[in-house]
Amino acid sequence: MSTTSFSSLALPAEQLSNLDELGYSEMTPVQAAALPAVLSGVDVRAKAKTGSGKTAAFGIGLLNRIVVSDFTTQALVLCPMRELADQVSKELRRLARFTQNIKILTLCGGQPMGPQLDSLVHAPHIVVGTPGRLQEHLRKQSLLLDNLNVLVLDEADRMLDMGFSDAIDDVISYTSPERQTLLFSATYPQEIEQISARVQREPLRVDVTDDEVAPAIEQHFYETTAQQRLPLLVAVLNHHQPRSSVVFCNTKRDCQSVFETLEARGISVLALHGDLEQRDRDQVLVRFANHSCRVLVATDVAARGLDIKDLELVVNFELAFDPEVHVHRIGRTGRAGQQGVAVSLCTPQEMARVNLLEDMLGMKVQWASAGSLTRNAEAMLEPEMMTLCIDGGKKAKIRPGDILGALTGDAGLTAAEVGKIDMFPVHAYVAIRKASAKRALQQLLKGKIKGKSCKARLLK
Repeated sequence: MSTTSFSSLALPAEQLSNLDELGYSEMTPVQAAALPAVLSGVDVRAKAKTGSGKTAAFGIGLLNRIVVSDFTTQALVLCPMRELADQVSKELRRLARFTQNIKILTLCGGQPMGPQLDSLVHAPHIVVGTPGRLQEHLRKQSLLLDNLNVLVLDEADRMLDMGFSDAIDDVISYTSPERQTLLFSATYPQEIEQISARVQREPLRVDVTDDEVAPAIEQHFYETTAQQRLPLLVAVLNHHQPRSSVVFCNTKRDCQSVFETLEARGISVLALHGDLEQRDRDQVLVRFANHSCRVLVATDVAARGLDIKDLELVVNFELAFDPEVHVHRIGRTGRAGQQGVAVSLCTPQEMARVNLLEDMLGMKVQWASAGSLTRNAEAMLEPEMMTLCIDGGKKAKIRPGDILGALTGDAGLTAAEVGKIDMFPVHAYVAIRKASAKRALQQLLKGKIKGKSCKARLLK
């Protein structure tokens, strides 16, 4: 029996069967290193990037600590942003399918308090949330942590980057010192050492390097000037023609500037940064994930928790100041054995950062010539899908199957013309093949979903 097999762990047969159905056969390095300790109740401090399987590393463990018949909050996961909290909640629900009646609740800012208060009338077994909103519920005593057994700090470094240090300490003050505390961070700044010392008891230290993803990522570095950086970016996108790509910028200002330039060139692009309202952020993430957009320009903090399958290209419009952030950025491509490409655009002023990166990687970066980029003036980065926004979601008791039925029934579309369907409380977002989008909208406006007339529009 392989020691990296989930069957080597002391897990219930129902849980092992569910993991097998979900495609979890072999443990990832962070799971193999952390899960035995997590299951035994030991505190763990793990360095692991997004996409390494860390959610399952703590999720499988905390689910085993839940007593379903005890209707109290027994586990809490703190996340820096709502998008990551939603992602973690979704994965925990998948992992929890082996047992009945586990209540998992997401509590984040940017959402009305009323529905959250209603959901808290009956305490959830597991809460996933952001520090600020959790503080509000704790002060109102709508959330009680008296029986908390497991506390998880996910993406702890970004929570500190976003100024949540005091909020984290405040939330933790409501918990028992006897709890198990699991801390996961992509990088290990000094502040992580300090917070670990404050909130953990002799934690097992797990450090998963990025060596296993490096062979799947082909890196190219281009030297340029500040004036030529934008034209070079356009040339890189034109050359690679990625189905899905992320361009990282160091500031919100650069993010917006790059977005406006690419949009003016007719490229299918969206921007993701901290100035967006929550609903706009939701729409951007949905449209990028369902392939209604081919290029996402983002800052590091805004893109934290972004987990897009089959991401073909990552571009560093500017080199990150921290080499660990660079590794984290490029690690978003080349996942699950797929080949990925990472391109970095560097000015002479950024060479000190290149040197730091070489020291960290223990290798010399490979420089490429801009002249080697194929220039196809007629190739446009247009999306294969468009997103249909429907005013009717979970609260209207509408399910993805209801929407698919309406589109493939009265609207006359084939299932192949309909892509990803994302459900939110009062909206649903549906990816439709671009050639069929207008027809789908017209038919949907004439008909009904689950017997209800719904307003709909195409997002542009």
